[in-house]
Order: sequence, then C-alpha cells, then structure tokens
Amino acid sequence: MGAHEEILKLRQRMGRDIIGQEQVVERLLLALLCNGNVLMEGLPGLAKTRAVKGLAKNLEAEFSRIQFTPDLLPSDITGSEMYLGEGGEERFVFQPGPIFANIVLADEVNRAPAKVQAALLEAMEERQITVSTKTHKLPPLFIVMATQNPIEQEGTYPLPEAQMDRFLMHVFITYTDDVSEREVIRLVRGEETGQDNRKGADGSKVEAEQIAQQAVFDARGEIGEVTIAEPMENYIVSLVAATRRPAEVSDELAKYIQVGVSPRGSIALDKCSRAHTWLQGRNQVNPDDIRAVINDCLRHRIKLSYEAQADGMTTDDVIGQLVTLVAI
Repeated sequence: MGAHEEILKLRQRMGRDIIGQEQVVERLLLALLCNGNVLMEGLPGLAKTRAVKGLAKNLEAEFSRIQFTPDLLPSDITGSEMYLGEGGEERFVFQPGPIFANIVLADEVNRAPAKVQAALLEAMEERQITVSTKTHKLPPLFIVMATQNPIEQEGTYPLPEAQMDRFLMHVFITYTDDVSEREVIRLVRGEETGQDNRKGADGSKVEAEQIAQQAVFDARGEIGEVTIAEPMENYIVSLVAATRRPAEVSDELAKYIQVGVSPRGSIALDKCSRAHTWLQGRNQVNPDDIRAVINDCLRHRIKLSYEAQADGMTTDDVIGQLVTLVAI
C-alpha cells in the first residue's frame, strides 16, 4: 500500500473518533505532512484534545500530553540533569522530559509563563532543546499541537507574535451540527459501555491498527514533488504582499491591517497548498488549493488595527476581502 492510501486510511480512522470535525482532522494531517506545528483554538468540549489523541492513537508514534499551568517550569517540559551517586560513581545524567515524543499536545499553552513558552519555542523551531549548555535533538518525527481557549483569559499569558508565527496553522474549532451531535452522544455512550459498534467503509468492525511513521516520511517526499506553477507562486506572493501594502489593493484594507504577514506566511501557504493538492490525489496546485488553506495559514499572522476591532472585523473577514480583491 502506497503512502497516499496509508494517509487516507489514517484520516478515515481519525474521522471515526472525531465526529463532525472533518476539517480539523484534515488540518492536523496537513500539519503532520508539512512537518509543522499547529495551534487549535475553540471553546471547551469541542474535541481539541481528543483530535490530537486520535491522531496519536492511529499513528505509530509516541504521544505526550503537557498540561500548561502558571506554575510550570521549563525543566518540567525539557527535562533536567539528575545527580546520580550510586556505586561510588558520581555523575550527572540527563533525564528527558515529556517534550521528547513524536506528537506533543501542549494543552492550554497560553496559561504558561514566558520562560516555559521560550523553552517550547526552541523545540518548535529548532527541533532541539538545550539544558545545562548541552543540546539534545528531538525525534525525526516531531510535531507540537497546542490548544488554547478563546474565553477565560484570567491568569493567561497571551502568546507573543514571534511564537504565533512559528505555528504553521491556526485552526478554529466550532460547534458540530445537530446530526453529528447525536452521533457524538452515541459514540461516547458506546465507549463507556464497551459496546463500540463503529464500522468500516465495507461494514466490517474496525480493528485497532496503527499507520507506520514511514508512511508519513514517504508522503512528505511525494508532496515535495507536487508541481506549483509560477502563476500560482505569484498568486501566493500577491496575497501576502496585499497584507503588507494594503493601500495598493483597497483603502478599507489599509484601514484595517496594522501589521502584515511575514515570509513564514508565504512558506506556509506553499507547503499547505501542495499538501492539500496531494491529499486530493492531484499533483498540480490550483487556486482552490491555496484558498482552502489561506485562513488557517494567515489568520494568526495578521495584526488588525483598532479601527478593525471597533468595526467588529475579524482576521477571517479581512482574509475574505483579500481573496476577493487580489487577482489570480
């Protein structure tokens, strides 16, 4: 079975655990395929944690969950040097922390102080951590999936722009529809009673099976071969440039945008659009692929002005105007 079939199987298995959140499942897979980190934001109880656990459960990977709290220390994440003196031999040995995993769930990441977030930032960007002047490499398959709550801001430390920019995507999670809500109730009831009757596409009972890590690495290699033509590259550059020089596109945008998108935004659009193309079974990026991921790639990289906030504008509203005004 090829890498594409393996990843589609992974998406299908995740979809059985996370009902009504197909877009969230796809975004998690895109982040995994693009070797990037993702920030998920949504109200309590919308399956943010369950979605990440569902990915880890169906992938042959080590999973680690870190609950961020105001009293957390950097060593609680990275690990620390431990003094060992048994057997007459005195030495310091590094004890790895929970960051040394393949999939790291940083739950409520905005509740941790700046020093802890700085330790996480090094892991996200450099794929390594430094303890006592020694650098320790993280596993080849490593991704941070952080969550935060848009309400209850008391006792939180808002993520600085530099750290937000390190996330490949910022995913919003909303309520499911009524039909999916009923399926969620049945799913949880079945799990609690031990009567999980979920069926596969062929009607057979779903058996526990994990997708190998090698399928992810193979998929990344195939995504690297997806073609993106020069007009599509120009389209990405034009979209990003419109956030930096909005007056050239619209006076209204110039009033709403205070800070535009960094070059990481262009890179994210390129990576995610090619991964989205690959997931659809194609090898040529088109405008729809770029538009499908633009909100998740840019919404955390645009800083709105006070006028935008006063008018009730969101970053998604601004991005919607960009897509409408910027020509292909």
